[in-house]
Amino acid sequence: MKDKVITYIRKNKLIEPGDNVLVALSGGPDSVCLLDILYKLKDKLNITLGAVHINHMLRGEDSDKDEEYVIELCNKIGIQSYIKRVDINAYSAENKMSSEMAGRKVRYDFFEEVMKNGKYNKIATAHNANDQAETIIFRLIRGSGLEGLGGIKAYRDNKIIRPILCLDREEVEEYIRKENLNPRIDKTNFEKIYNRNKIRLDILPYIKEYFNEDIIETLNRTAGLLQKDNEFLESESLKVYQKYCIEYDKYFIIKKDAFTNHDSIISRMLRNALIRYSNQTYDFEMKHIYEIMDLARKDTGKIVNLPKNIFVENIYGDIYIKNKLNQKKVDSKKIRLNKLDIDNKKIDFQDFFIQFTVMKNDKNINLKENEFIKYFEFDKIEDEILLKTREDGDRMIPLGMKGNKKVKDIFIDMKVPKDLRDLIPILCFDNRIAWVIGVRTSEEYRISNNSKNILKVIVSRKEH
Repeated sequence: MKDKVITYIRKNKLIEPGDNVLVALSGGPDSVCLLDILYKLKDKLNITLGAVHINHMLRGEDSDKDEEYVIELCNKIGIQSYIKRVDINAYSAENKMSSEMAGRKVRYDFFEEVMKNGKYNKIATAHNANDQAETIIFRLIRGSGLEGLGGIKAYRDNKIIRPILCLDREEVEEYIRKENLNPRIDKTNFEKIYNRNKIRLDILPYIKEYFNEDIIETLNRTAGLLQKDNEFLESESLKVYQKYCIEYDKYFIIKKDAFTNHDSIISRMLRNALIRYSNQTYDFEMKHIYEIMDLARKDTGKIVNLPKNIFVENIYGDIYIKNKLNQKKVDSKKIRLNKLDIDNKKIDFQDFFIQFTVMKNDKNINLKENEFIKYFEFDKIEDEILLKTREDGDRMIPLGMKGNKKVKDIFIDMKVPKDLRDLIPILCFDNRIAWVIGVRTSEEYRISNNSKNILKVIVSRKEH
């Protein structure tokens, strides 16, 4: 059994020499089997072990005895244990979620809390092949896409590993008997009040008896195939994400060209964007994804509201992901600089760094090099250089034009979203607008062959 597990670990690259592995230890047969196998392989694998246990306080005295068992077991084999008690019923009611979802969140939050001390870099959970089969059937009945039907992954998020996913429940029980282990037994696992228990106790045995005696192996093999197919689609969607999605601190933009791809790619790209923006994995359902896909085909200005104060807006065909809590009016801001002291200055303004360099005219300057690199005739500046945000009545002479135009109208013409207009820096010379950064430059300070001294301005967005 140990040879089978170590082969599976190495095949899936679950553990590297020197890893510090935190075992999720409930005290039940699966987790005790996992801990015992890893403990007996720790020298061969060159790893350090610890254990983490959550007392969910759902089964009264039995829950407390599970906790005591875990502490005694860890003390017996000489590994560190981390214990936490949480009233899951109270937590689920307070946070308006099911007990199952609450339990999962509390467990993984505690795993992260323990890992923050830097001592552990992997979390090992005791899912086995039967858990995989039950998960696939459960998701099939409830309705799921390719990723869901791929079931439980052997390795997730570069830290969560499932080393005994290769063992079925009979093998786990056989190991427990042979090694004379005495795990705790959760009686609720045999109660048919939970859907997953009904699958375990009724559906899988029925399929095994009447349709396929190797159903556990068959479903695990199917999961492996679906995971490979899904990995390909995920990799393709990531390419689309990287090409068309722009991540800013307070909002994300998905360019409209992204929605020319196949729906299977678009749906994964959108889920990726929502997870990255919200840092939440389980708050978004496929109905939300479909609503956004439908939104992308509608007129500008339409909105879809999502959980966690997030909303998505169609702005001139591009999709913006934003948070309602960030939609506050930005106070106007100004930074005044002296022309004589501007060379090699780097200014921190709003979400940008703005670098100024004074240079001699170079006939080879590429004026169209980048929308965030611009050149201006330095000698036309009399005294002051000003960085500011927009104000009512702002006007400028856009490049190529002779008359003044309102900055508000320029924003409209350039399809700049309303709630972003107050965030865009404006560069002025002697109180005259020279550049609405990233949008339009002014005719008044354009350089020519006769210009002697040039002011080069480079704008870069801060990394968040």
